[in-house]
Amino acid sequence: MITVPQIWNELKESSDFVCLQFETQTEPYFIGYFKSLTDPEVLDQRIMASLSMEPETPLDDLYPLIRVADKEISSDLSQIHNKLLRGYVAIQHGLHHPKCILVNAVLSKSRDVTIPEIEFNVEGSKEAFVESLDTNLNLIRKRIPISALRVKEIIVGSVSKSRVAICYMDGVTNDQYVNTCIQRLENIQFDMIPDITVIQQLIEDNSNSIFPQMLGTERTDRASWGLTLGQVCIFVDGSPTAMLGPVSLGSFFTSYEDYFLPWIIGSIMRLIRIISVVFSVFASAIYVAILTYHGHGISNIFLPTIISSRIDVPFSPVIEVLIMELSIELLREAGARLPSKIGQTIGIVGGIVLGTAAVQAALTSNFLLIIVALSAMASFTMPVFQMSNVIRIIRFPFIIAAQIWGLLGIYICAIAVITHLLRLTSLGMPYLVPFYPLRHKGLFDTLIRPPLSKFYQRPGFLRTKHPIRFDKKHASKKKDIDE
Repeated sequence: MITVPQIWNELKESSDFVCLQFETQTEPYFIGYFKSLTDPEVLDQRIMASLSMEPETPLDDLYPLIRVADKEISSDLSQIHNKLLRGYVAIQHGLHHPKCILVNAVLSKSRDVTIPEIEFNVEGSKEAFVESLDTNLNLIRKRIPISALRVKEIIVGSVSKSRVAICYMDGVTNDQYVNTCIQRLENIQFDMIPDITVIQQLIEDNSNSIFPQMLGTERTDRASWGLTLGQVCIFVDGSPTAMLGPVSLGSFFTSYEDYFLPWIIGSIMRLIRIISVVFSVFASAIYVAILTYHGHGISNIFLPTIISSRIDVPFSPVIEVLIMELSIELLREAGARLPSKIGQTIGIVGGIVLGTAAVQAALTSNFLLIIVALSAMASFTMPVFQMSNVIRIIRFPFIIAAQIWGLLGIYICAIAVITHLLRLTSLGMPYLVPFYPLRHKGLFDTLIRPPLSKFYQRPGFLRTKHPIRFDKKHASKKKDIDE
């Protein structure tokens, strides 16, 4: 059976592990810690100072003298080993004593809370999550300061031992979603969890789908809003992103900034967003289908323009479209991988130079260049980056199908995508709800953004325990001061 001295000897193989011997008249104290993980101030002023003041104190009497809140006495060798690897200091009185005092002296180094980098907003909070799990939980607790907010912590990853926190509202969130998350996290068999996106792929209902079944956000206000609605929020220590679930397809078209604008403006912005994404998916495919199979359907107004722009282009419409689409994707990847200032320059200059050169070299037509540019701009209106990537990729199957079968191919591809979405679920909830199964009240906050006075109920498809948010009778009443 392994003993505490054997743990010392094993960890001494690492040069950053320190095992100090504090001599007393009886048995010496042994203090073990990793200097790369331990805060030297806590070690010197809280732990070593307590030993120096009472050098002959037994282990049980020394425990209350150490002025650190997070400490415990343990004889569990596995716990001692794991705590040492997380930055705790272990104190043993004599080599043969089975117990140790474990004192939290973790050196915390993380960046400060900054503004969101991906979900940028004009109105609303400018706080974004950081890589520290404790900081992220603090940001959530500040926004939801009630005892109903529950946090369950699980260790995931056989090598990384990553701390994963599951947050939910007790009495609001459906227990089925909470239990499903906990069960799937506990069943994860993986060694390294570098980011929450790895967790997402491991616990999603269908990991082979390109459609995200949980919504990632870096905004504290959006995560807090989701918790109050009845969603489950997952954090991973070391990741600046929170994961919300269950979600529907409509959740990815919703920008949280919509709720900070007047409801009419917010509704118009949401409808523009939906129309833009539909245009981005179908525009290039329809261009290929019409020019390849359905030229008779082109209006006489546009026919001379299209003929004059394509008269010198040597490629078929599908090759022409693929060249432009791949060029746009190349510029996107180049701009994303380069430093921000250089990336912006590459995107602007590259787009202008490549577009002009492609038209002058007769590699593409002016008409297609406008369509591809509008499609690229329309895809940027998607507020959630995860779904934006899906929109970028899904255009290519539609283009290939349009080349093979024309408009019929677009219909077939659309039916295949809709069928896949109908079978998709998020933590067991249908992905296309409230469209299927049809929920009339849920449609109200999916296609448009209703007035805040109408938000007296939580979304019915989340099946919350307490669906009422506030009394609707008093929501619209505005009394004067003299009433």
